[in-house]
Amino acid sequence: MTSIQDIKNRYTIIGNSPLLERAIDIARQVAPTDLSVLITGESGTGKEVFPQIIHQFSARKHNGYIPVNCGAIPEGTIDSELFGHEKGSFTGAYEARKGYFEVANTGTIFLDEVAELPLTTQVRLLRVLEAGEYIRVGSSKVQKTDVRIVAATNINIAEAVRKGKFREDLFYRLNTVPVMIPPLRERKQDIALLFRKFAVDFAASYKTTPIQLSDEALRMIENYSWPGNIRQLKNITEQISILEKEKRISAEAMLRYLPQEPVSGLPVLLGSGENHEYAERDIMYKVIFDMRKDISDVKRLLMDLYPNDPGISLRHPATGPEPAAVIYDSSRALEPPKTEFREPASVENESLSIAEKEKELILKALDLYKNNRRKAAKELGISERTLYRKITEYNLE
Repeated sequence: MTSIQDIKNRYTIIGNSPLLERAIDIARQVAPTDLSVLITGESGTGKEVFPQIIHQFSARKHNGYIPVNCGAIPEGTIDSELFGHEKGSFTGAYEARKGYFEVANTGTIFLDEVAELPLTTQVRLLRVLEAGEYIRVGSSKVQKTDVRIVAATNINIAEAVRKGKFREDLFYRLNTVPVMIPPLRERKQDIALLFRKFAVDFAASYKTTPIQLSDEALRMIENYSWPGNIRQLKNITEQISILEKEKRISAEAMLRYLPQEPVSGLPVLLGSGENHEYAERDIMYKVIFDMRKDISDVKRLLMDLYPNDPGISLRHPATGPEPAAVIYDSSRALEPPKTEFREPASVENESLSIAEKEKELILKALDLYKNNRRKAAKELGISERTLYRKITEYNLE
């Protein structure tokens, strides 16, 4: 049997992740059979390579291989594309046409984005899987086909089944052998290899020197979540190769190309183990910081709407029992707007204090982890990119 490394060399698959090699191994083992295969994985992970592996290492490799993007075919013509149609079966059908299942007979058909198929087409596909039969659009004659079906999707089909958007019986027929392609964030050891490969390829295309990453920039891309997976990494590598004059890329330069990651939840510095007692205080600092920003936004909005209205009062929470709210005297609603805006004297001092607290927390995290920014960012609950920006903003280099 062909080795996993030989398959990687043949199809230019970069990486040594155990999850990736497990997916290749499953594809290699199922290839000689006629079982249907369902390939799952996020967009940009390289799912389209695995149907080719399955076809080329099967007994059908000398017959046809047809990839079909189900999401790119309009719903009104998908049945005709897959199963063919008879002359005059619908407007524009001036002659009979073979469908993909007829053309790919004795070969392999790859249904990409299979979850995009309409429910009526799913019924037809189920019949092909169960009996090897189909009927052309506009015909009543049953035709036979001997086709190996490999399907792929980037959505959770089990969830689509629960929502009634995908037939459960079709799901089980397609999912005879599942192959899961891991996202790039679960293949951290492969990110540097992929970056170097793309950098060398682009340098050869543009006849220039390949870019290289500093140690900090390398750690940054290894800890980035890569929501677009390999496709996103390739695109960013190409951008940097074209736009950066310096061939050694620093962490600061890399920041300009990595989209800001959304941070969910509250960061908890020193929030576990022996330092658990600090967690509650650190959460409060974060809450106060966010409240200050929200209040400032509300103040600016009210000043724009009612620049001269004395009936509007905005009281900062720290200056009294009233919440931050608008108090408007409805009896004066027909009068021209007037404003008297009162800014609490303590706001400026409080803002400075919060900034100092944030800087203090960052310094504490850096000190705790001996200036290891990756660990410090993780402890703070923010992305490493955000930590770099804060260090620059507060001049903590």
